[in-house]
Amino acid sequence: MEARAAQIAGAENRDVALLERLGEARKALEGEIARRVIGQHSIVEGLLTALLADGHVLLVGVPGLAKTLLISTLAEALELNFRRIQFTPDLMPSDITGTEVLEEDRATGRRMFRFVPGPIFANVVLADEINRTPPKTQAALLQAMQERAVTAAGQTMPLDRPFFVLATQNPIEQEGTYPLPEAQLDRFMLELRIGYPTREEEERIAMETTGASQPQVRHALTGAELMELQQLVRRVPAAPSLVSYAVRLARATRPDDADAPDLIKRYVSWGAGPRASQYLVLGAKARAAMNARGVPNFDDVRAVAPAVLRHRVVTNFQAEADGRTNDSVVEELIQISRKWT
Repeated sequence: MEARAAQIAGAENRDVALLERLGEARKALEGEIARRVIGQHSIVEGLLTALLADGHVLLVGVPGLAKTLLISTLAEALELNFRRIQFTPDLMPSDITGTEVLEEDRATGRRMFRFVPGPIFANVVLADEINRTPPKTQAALLQAMQERAVTAAGQTMPLDRPFFVLATQNPIEQEGTYPLPEAQLDRFMLELRIGYPTREEEERIAMETTGASQPQVRHALTGAELMELQQLVRRVPAAPSLVSYAVRLARATRPDDADAPDLIKRYVSWGAGPRASQYLVLGAKARAAMNARGVPNFDDVRAVAPAVLRHRVVTNFQAEADGRTNDSVVEELIQISRKWT
């Protein structure tokens, strides 16, 4: 009995030390990213939240807002293997997963097929302009994102951990694009919307990026440490009341649910599925751990809710006629949900 108590106490002390390490790692990562990316603090926080929760991220923003630079800098600071895939209309699934090539053994003359892994076999995969490729190619990411494995050449091969897909999308240029289907959107934990920098930030950008110096990014965290912190986030306890609130919030986006508010029944065709409930809880845990708190609260759920729900809510024609967007509907729902607590 005493040995068991000592073991539990040791595990608790270890988690306390990991919480402190997480706080240090967060500051270090934010500092390294700030060497190259000016501003966008809420976007960086969202990326770190998703990384700690082991989720994928869709970044939406107009060109020139450093989406690609932000992702590549994050991978460099984490000392992870990084690959960038430029999605184009002629991209094929094998260009992502890999392909078989026929080789001849010079000694024996025997021919055989050898599988050449594609860029999906990396720790951090940047799917740049993901909506510029047809659905068949977009679907090549589905198994990798959900199961962390790739089936090619008749074999299922696991991907190295940690594994993240960070995709970018341009919201204004829709000619020649293929909107992501709901099944693939649901694979992304968060959709982060990147806005323009402030005047002061843009002046700094113009000053610091037009000089001769090129800032170097140092390693702030290793992949093994990141996976250890991900397990810590999983161990963060969530109160039953918090889980109940997160589930109720996700279910409230479904217009056919009995408890859905009139707002949702009026403006929404389809709501969020069970993954939204999972990501609301995981995101709240990650956010609490990032702020050195051992228990998440309702504010943590509400903080991650817009990014978790906005791409899972499909608005109808009435919403378009009334000038309502996914964001405005979700924000109003979050305000309504404050009465539940």
